[in-house]
Amino acid sequence: MPTGRAESQRSAIAATTRYQSATGEPPITLTVLHERIDRALDAEAVFLALYRESATAFWLDSTHAEPGLDRFSYLGDATGPLAETVRYRVGAGRVEIARRAGRTTVPGSVFDYLTRQLARTEIEFPDVPFDFVGGYVGYLGYEMKADCGASARHRAPTPDAQWIFADRLIVVDHVAEHTYLVALADADTLAAADDWLSTTRAALATLPDRATPIRLELAADEGAVESRLTRGRQRYLADIARIHAQLRAGETYEVNLTDSAYVERDCDGLAVYHALRRSNPAPYAAFLRFGELEVACSSPERFLKVDRTGVVETKPIKGTAPRGNTPEQDEILRRALESDPKTRAENLMIVDLLRNDLGRVCELGSVRVAALMHTETYTTMHQLVTTIRGRLRPEVDAVACLRACFPGGSMTGAPKLRTMDIIDDLETEARGIYSGTIGFLGLGGTADLNIVIRTAVRYGGRWRVGAGGAIVLDSDPEQEYHEMVLKATAALRAVTEVAAAHTPA
Repeated sequence: MPTGRAESQRSAIAATTRYQSATGEPPITLTVLHERIDRALDAEAVFLALYRESATAFWLDSTHAEPGLDRFSYLGDATGPLAETVRYRVGAGRVEIARRAGRTTVPGSVFDYLTRQLARTEIEFPDVPFDFVGGYVGYLGYEMKADCGASARHRAPTPDAQWIFADRLIVVDHVAEHTYLVALADADTLAAADDWLSTTRAALATLPDRATPIRLELAADEGAVESRLTRGRQRYLADIARIHAQLRAGETYEVNLTDSAYVERDCDGLAVYHALRRSNPAPYAAFLRFGELEVACSSPERFLKVDRTGVVETKPIKGTAPRGNTPEQDEILRRALESDPKTRAENLMIVDLLRNDLGRVCELGSVRVAALMHTETYTTMHQLVTTIRGRLRPEVDAVACLRACFPGGSMTGAPKLRTMDIIDDLETEARGIYSGTIGFLGLGGTADLNIVIRTAVRYGGRWRVGAGGAIVLDSDPEQEYHEMVLKATAALRAVTEVAAAHTPA
């Protein structure tokens, strides 16, 4: 069985440049060791074998990547010698850090901390086809908007941001059909990193190759969603009426209105994600575990990607239609979505908003719409997607780009700041992780982050699923309510199926 043990498939690359951080902290020079296995392992089998019992773990999952979309899955936990976990709440004025050596706090926001740590950590990027060879993996909740120029009206029960510094990870390339082992090391941990490569390679040797999971058919049960909503149909319709009044008054052009459904039963988060990825596969999916907090995400939407050359990409979704029961009906629904004037107007307004956001951090004249209102088809729905790209200015890093653009415009509306105030007036609770972002901020200046939709969050012994949609003047209230409920069905059904299966008779 080939393992890629040859010297040409392993590199230990030390940084050669020096960096002195603005705070006077010394630079951290890390070596990247990596090894290639010449087959694509099954990502779920890898997670179950290595990280199932980990208290803190991540799985950025693109196993079911649509053609032309992302192709890599990243898996790991926080047990490496250089690993750390980062926790932050808006308004606290400090970041909590947990490492092997103990716990500490540092002043400032999580943006400040991530910027400083990434800037002072030096690597030389190895010759691999992916953009993440270590760095921070985690999430920002929607209420992080308060550190991006917006107000803080509601407080989430969950931490507003949590990140893992990943110094050990498995990368599965689903296109070239390779698997990579990556380890970061300083001078004191080089031997341990080399040992980890050897022991992990041995542990993976018997695991199966990548395979498409057996499709799990879960019926879209809209009634189950409606019975669990926080505000419900009448309040949602009344909120749309209030939004229409704001639209006519010129206060906003578009408002993303959401609601949440709760399942008051506990069950294993990994089992829920297993069901979700089989019933609603998506290219920007993820499973995160931070102790009792677990996130099962099947997002089809990329928020921000920054590559090694400084090119940034965003892919907002505005416009959703269900799949048809027959190929003919499916094609009719797809074409209707593409040609619907209201849907195209929604999409165009968000495109303008995101062009403006990127324009704040990109080189003058570099922001371009690469694909306008292209239909992407997923298991449960068609969606209208636009791709926008630009080139970051030399002095702007990935964290600054994230801070300038957060929250994603597709989850707020336009103009962003005023519209977020309107949303806070209407919605009665914090959105939490829903509407935020999950992904990585990598060493070497890279990033890839999604929009947290089609997601179930476990915390405090219960599950929460958020859903919403864009409201404009042409919106039909009943149709908007129906679309919101439809969007919640996939994640909620995965939770209820697993909870029912694990309920004692």
